[in-house]
Amino acid sequence: MVMQKLAAAIDKGVDRLGRGGAWFTLVMVILMALIVILRYLFRFGSVALQESVIYINALIFMIGAAYTLKEQGHVRVDIFYRKLGERQQALIDVLGYALFLLPMALFIIFSSWDYVAVSWRIREGSAETSGLPFVYLLKSTIPVLAGLLLLQGVAEFCKAVGRLLAGKP
Repeated sequence: MVMQKLAAAIDKGVDRLGRGGAWFTLVMVILMALIVILRYLFRFGSVALQESVIYINALIFMIGAAYTLKEQGHVRVDIFYRKLGERQQALIDVLGYALFLLPMALFIIFSSWDYVAVSWRIREGSAETSGLPFVYLLKSTIPVLAGLLLLQGVAEFCKAVGRLLAGKP
């Protein structure tokens, strides 16, 4: 019961974040249209505007990864999986989350920590003179991605354990 409540709370938070983050797609499309209009109609180019598209794209991906996991939208090799019963599927899910997803997310967090910390320490900016001075913020999305995947992986693990315990043989 506690595991199901935890999973529901994480799902709710990730759902809100994912749905909110989806609006970045609209912002990115509008920004791209603006860049094209400025460049081809007014002969004006901006490195900062172009880099902002990269930042927004990164945010969409980083926020969207956990949401996609919640919605079961990740690519899955289910040649055998779909033919299995609910209990066997739940067992594969439990093992997959415990042995692969959760350790991978922890590995990304720990291995990216110094990389991001150095970027923050020097307040890393764009290599371009007129670029955005916020590369350190962009790099911060790496452990955020892993943290969100870790949270959603815990939720999915809890749901799979619930299915395993309650599933049909």
